Amino acid sequence: MSERLEIHGGQPLDGTVTISGSKNATLPAMAAALALPGGLLLSGVPDLLDVHTMRQLLTSMGTTITAPHNGQLFLQAPDTLNPNAPWELVSRMRASVCVLGPLLSRFRHARVALPGGCNIGHRPIDLHLRGLAALGADISISEGCVSARCSQLIGTTIDLAGPAGPTVTGTCNILIAATLAKGHTVIRNAAREPEVQDLATLLNAAGARISYAGHGTIEIHGVDSLGSATHTVSPDRIEAGTFAVAALLTNGRLTLQHAPTHALTDFLELLQQVGARLTLLPNALIVQRDGPLRPAHAIAQPYPGIPTDLQAQLMALFACTPGESRITDLVFPERFRHAAELIRLGADIHVVGNQARIRGVSRLSGAPLTATDLRASAALVLAGLAASGTTILHRIHHLDRGYQHFDEKLRAVGGQVRRLSESSG
Repeated sequence: MSERLEIHGGQPLDGTVTISGSKNATLPAMAAALALPGGLLLSGVPDLLDVHTMRQLLTSMGTTITAPHNGQLFLQAPDTLNPNAPWELVSRMRASVCVLGPLLSRFRHARVALPGGCNIGHRPIDLHLRGLAALGADISISEGCVSARCSQLIGTTIDLAGPAGPTVTGTCNILIAATLAKGHTVIRNAAREPEVQDLATLLNAAGARISYAGHGTIEIHGVDSLGSATHTVSPDRIEAGTFAVAALLTNGRLTLQHAPTHALTDFLELLQQVGARLTLLPNALIVQRDGPLRPAHAIAQPYPGIPTDLQAQLMALFACTPGESRITDLVFPERFRHAAELIRLGADIHVVGNQARIRGVSRLSGAPLTATDLRASAALVLAGLAASGTTILHRIHHLDRGYQHFDEKLRAVGGQVRRLSESSG
């Protein structure tokens, strides 16, 4: 049954939020289990719709998945696995394409439906396929599926530079495939996101030989086989950034336990420009205002820049920041569908190309809204918390894809948020 959120704004958030494990690190890690005949024990796994979808996908191919303890998954992919990833599951989220590399490397063939996920602009997988083809895979596309075969992957030099920067899921796919390729592989212009480094740590624990040469270059010395691994997923930097914005928007004070501040350097510097007071503790970050909010220019770009996954949340913040702010998205230049919904709350936003100009207003007013994608959903919830009156957010299944118990966490720190079924009055 579909659900909606009812949000009563105007209440400052105050308290402690524990940051969950990273969605964007968990999904490639689960896919990597396909290449590990000895099995993979993952800890710190968040309770998310996307994680459940990945479990369904891997199980449909023959992977055995158990949950020994809360937040843990043990994944075991047998040698008799069916290397076909069906459309009805892959279409739900883009990260499903991460099964292509491990299937190809261990089983020598794979058939994976072209991926779906959030509607945030054109997201081709040509760099994935180019990299796998360079390793020796024979690739074809028909009937909405990618078919890949090889007799033996061979190490080579691969450049993943794209028009919007490196590809994160593409780097993950090729990284896993290259671990079992014969010889030496060099990936230039690889994605540098912490989630990719998280995956490399997991693979090395299973017997891979992966090293970083700096400046987006990864070197892989192929091994004959991988074994088993035990790995703890890193905390979610996007969730931490979202709650940091929530503290500023509501003029509250939040302590973010396990916030990965080392992975948010540019973003946190921007928040300080806007007017945040940040207090670093040994394993936490305290976020609150340090005087009035100030306008700024945010540029969403590949790591270590400001994540595009925090662009919508920043737009909600700037909508309540006096003066004119700007946001430029260099990763997904069409990712501004949330602007129209923020305007329904009274925001003053003008979008031209890949840039949005936001003139801060003194107050937003609650209104019915429709979530357009995962991160837009979170931004609209934050805007509703800052608005006067009541905001109703529909299609919140987007939100559940990437935020663990988001409404519960908000209620625990004073947010007046209630989850209702769409059929209720």
